[in-house]
Amino acid sequence: MLAGGVFMLTGVAFGAFGAHALKPKLDSYAMDIFEKGVFYQFIHALGLMIAACVVQGRAMKWIYRSFTLGILFFSFSLYLLAIRQFLPEGVVQSVGPITPVGGVLFILGWIVFVKNACKRNMYVHKENHNEKEQF
Repeated sequence: MLAGGVFMLTGVAFGAFGAHALKPKLDSYAMDIFEKGVFYQFIHALGLMIAACVVQGRAMKWIYRSFTLGILFFSFSLYLLAIRQFLPEGVVQSVGPITPVGGVLFILGWIVFVKNACKRNMYVHKENHNEKEQF
């Protein structure tokens, strides 16, 4: 829950920074890249918070690691790519290949989330079915 809250907080800060400080300095393409980073950070921060409420054990560890690293690799690399005109040349070349890794981590986290939800749904369905048989 804490990590989700921190990522929501920083997402708001980055969104405001992008809208007010960067927008006049970036072209529309770079601004779109920055905004995409903020969007995916928000989605996965919210996903972390929801998962913290409904998922436990090993599944939660996998989701936490996948979403946290996904945000760091995907969103943060997009932030750097968007502001590349202000960075030394070598930074952007080393960051670009990291972005898809973050996307794959997001997908893995959602796979674990959905798999866990299916298990819970099957358990609840089975439990409800057994209760009906008693009457």
